[in-house]
This record gives sequence, C-alpha cells and structure tokens, in this order.
Amino acid sequence: MLQALEGITTQCVAKQDKASTGHAWSVFLPAGQVVQAAQQLFDATYSLEDIFALDVEEGFLVIYHFNRWDVDERIALRVLVGKDNPTVPSIANIFHGAEWHERETRDFHGVVFEGNPNLVPLLMPVEDVDFHPLIKTAKVRKALKDILSLGEVVSISAEIEALFAEEEAEEASDA
Repeated sequence: MLQALEGITTQCVAKQDKASTGHAWSVFLPAGQVVQAAQQLFDATYSLEDIFALDVEEGFLVIYHFNRWDVDERIALRVLVGKDNPTVPSIANIFHGAEWHERETRDFHGVVFEGNPNLVPLLMPVEDVDFHPLIKTAKVRKALKDILSLGEVVSISAEIEALFAEEEAEEASDA
C-alpha cells in the first residue's frame, strides 16, 4: 500500500495501471485532508507536478499530481467539492509552486483555495468577473464514472463507491 499517506483519512485508494493512466495510485480525499496529505508527500520527497479541476456532474474534481525523482510512483490525489461551495484548502505554504496552479484553477473553474497567499487572477483580466471559461453546461457535463476508472481498489468509502456503482455493475454484466 501507499506508505507516504499513512494515517490520512481517505475515501478511496486504488492502484492504477500506469501504462493507461500515467500514475501508480489514485487517492480520493475529503478536502480537509489535502494539507496533511501534501505535507506527508513533501516529507517523503514527492514533487508537485500540477493541480487542476474537472467540471463533472457531481461537482468539481480537483486533482493534484505528485511524483518522486528517485522512484517512479506518480500519485493522483482527488478531491470532489460541490458546485455550491467549491472550496479546498491551499497547499501553497507546503509546495510554493502550488500558488500558481491554484490561481489558474480558480480562474478557469471558480474553485477557491482557502489560505492561498496570492489568490488574484492569473490569466483572467479582472478579479471580480464571475466568468470561468472551463465550467461546462449541464448538457455536456459527464459523470465521474464515465470519465474515470478506479483501477484495483484497495479501500473505498460508501460515498465514492456509490458514484462508481453503475460502472461496476456494467463491468460485471459484461463478464
């Protein structure tokens, strides 16, 4: 299992097929665990590659990619936040490069990173504009289960399992 995140409350931990997904592990977390998880990954010599969001039916899926230079073990941390309050704690005090990624994600999706020391627009022209160009219309928005595969699930909460239940039922009926 993934020792770097030992003690973190997770919603789902899944081993991924690196050849098809680009990472070894996918970990869903509650928003309140992001800072602790980032600190533990920093302490374990992981580097932050990027942060971005996907606009899905269930809300915004904020994804953090981490990797190590000495061991090829890319990790995707995933946090699902609601559209009514798309807020995640900032990790910019741990990974200084996160400030830029968090600002970009706010510009494009409207996700707010609480505690970011400089959460001003990075690419959008005006701070108070209520326009985020990567927010989709309901007509084209997809469900998580339609765009993600969990892989080999090590542990899963009932909440995340319910989001993917239909996919698992379809896979079972195809077998």
